[in-house]
Amino acid sequence: MGSTGTVLRELRGAQKSAKGVSLYSRYVNRPAGRVLAAGAYRAGLTPNQVTLISALFTYSALAAVALVEPSWTLALAVYAALALGFAFDSADGQLARLTGRGGPDGEWLDHVVDCGKLLLVHTAVLISFHRFGELPSDGWLLLPLGFQFAAVVTFCAGLLREHLGKAAAAAGQPTGAPAAPVSRVRAIALLPADYGVFCLVFLLLGAPGAFRAGYAVLAVVHALFLAAFLTKWFRELRALRPG
Repeated sequence: MGSTGTVLRELRGAQKSAKGVSLYSRYVNRPAGRVLAAGAYRAGLTPNQVTLISALFTYSALAAVALVEPSWTLALAVYAALALGFAFDSADGQLARLTGRGGPDGEWLDHVVDCGKLLLVHTAVLISFHRFGELPSDGWLLLPLGFQFAAVVTFCAGLLREHLGKAAAAAGQPTGAPAAPVSRVRAIALLPADYGVFCLVFLLLGAPGAFRAGYAVLAVVHALFLAAFLTKWFRELRALRPG
């Protein structure tokens, strides 16, 4: 693999399945990550180094949310850093599949960074609300905590569903119904739960009232998705019981 074009063609063949992925991740984040992965490959970076670059952009943006008074300049800077961090989060896995240099350590590091991101993003919003927000009531301070609960439980439960399903398959147990084909309707329906779409709300940081409203709407949507996902995953795992 010599030229960047050749690397990009190889990366197109090293993509995860589009099943269960929103349109944003499929058509925006993964292609952006592909370009970053090609650049990382040309620069000789490892997948773990790309993961740490993702963390640097993401965590720096979240620190700014917590420590800097909201403004339109901050909004643009935070969104750009979060979006870039998310693209690098896609690039590390693509680079690992391209080079064959992935492993349990890389998967672990990626999940640790992702879990930290989900905890910190809502913590940063909570701190910003407390420090800079002229809130209608103190009850608004509970909103980031509820959103954090929904996001972290969804993330952890999804990981457990995936790993328990793999364990059942490795043990030779039936894994349930055949996988459904990729659905564009589902990909559209998943847009509100996509982290990349969530990042867009930070473009409203310059208008605190609009940001609170957008953040609250997404919190409700994520709570509804949490209930739906937990019900679905529980039924799928119950179907894996032997006998």
